[in-house]
Amino acid sequence: MTLPSAQPSERTRTTTGVSFASRLTFEDIHHSYHGKQTIRGISLTAEPGEVLCLLGPSGSGKTTLLRIAAGIEVQAQGRVVIDGREAAGPSVFLPPEKRGIGLMFQDFALFPHMSVLDNVRFGLTALPKREAVAAAQAALERVGLAHYAAQYPHALSGGEQQRVALARALAPRPGVLLMDEPFSGLDSRLKDTVRADTLQILRESRATAIVVTHDAEEAMRMADRIALLRDGRLVQVGTSDLLYRQPKDLFAAAFFSEINQFDGRVRDGAVDTPVGRVAAPQFAEGTAVSIAVRLSDVRVMPQGGEIEARIRSRRFLGVIELLELAVPGREEPLRARVRADLLPTALADVTVTVQPQDILVFEKDG
Repeated sequence: MTLPSAQPSERTRTTTGVSFASRLTFEDIHHSYHGKQTIRGISLTAEPGEVLCLLGPSGSGKTTLLRIAAGIEVQAQGRVVIDGREAAGPSVFLPPEKRGIGLMFQDFALFPHMSVLDNVRFGLTALPKREAVAAAQAALERVGLAHYAAQYPHALSGGEQQRVALARALAPRPGVLLMDEPFSGLDSRLKDTVRADTLQILRESRATAIVVTHDAEEAMRMADRIALLRDGRLVQVGTSDLLYRQPKDLFAAAFFSEINQFDGRVRDGAVDTPVGRVAAPQFAEGTAVSIAVRLSDVRVMPQGGEIEARIRSRRFLGVIELLELAVPGREEPLRARVRADLLPTALADVTVTVQPQDILVFEKDG
């Protein structure tokens, strides 16, 4: 039987104890698995007290990099440095328990035969039992679950189990907390609340946090900085604003939003696209380019736009509608996301406008 989840306003939660935040640096990390390269020369630093999200699709190397930081995997080349001290390198390898790192697994990894309190106390082996129990109880209070200390994991909801796992990871006051897709198993209705609670606890603890996720919106909600990975390489690092507004390539642009994609070629310092001509002075004459336009940047109106179009299909998604439009010079439909009820139901012929600054141009991959 699952106990009812406490609502955020009903929880009693103390302020999280402060950790001494560490700086964790990856220096030219390489890693292979069964002869296949999984990490290809990644250099990256998580600054003290920041939340750094490792973002990317499955197989991009996010979890492997996290496991290398924790000491669960060993890199083939490069170094892991924590507060200026080499934790893993050509001649040094500190075991996980010597690195001052907390690790929170995707499946929470709670022991079903142990009480909630004993699960949190499990990693506090260096403390006398009485002090370990007190520290575990304090960690449960910080996540609002002190009243569940005697319960067992199966009696808790997914969100409550997630907070127990967080309490266990924070109980030893780690300088760095590593979190591997910590919200992937939660119901979508709970995810926002649990994520917000977790971020507040991380801010209070002041620990450096490295969070793995494949969800771009989740990374933007949580991170001070985002490191976008692809095929074991670092594509781009920066704030969510930077990665969204100034993506380095087509992959980065597509990862943060749905896009329309076109091909083109630079002529006289500009590119002609089905949604208008855009200046491209940064590319040499004749360069083959890929063009991206976000669905939300396609402005659709009954009249007054720059390009005539016809609605092929429209799908109501609640707050917005997804449109497919036929436009001159393009066989595939141009897609757009517009506010629901903006256009009359029976309307077929419309006009389209895309601002030049919303047309993203990249050198064609390959």
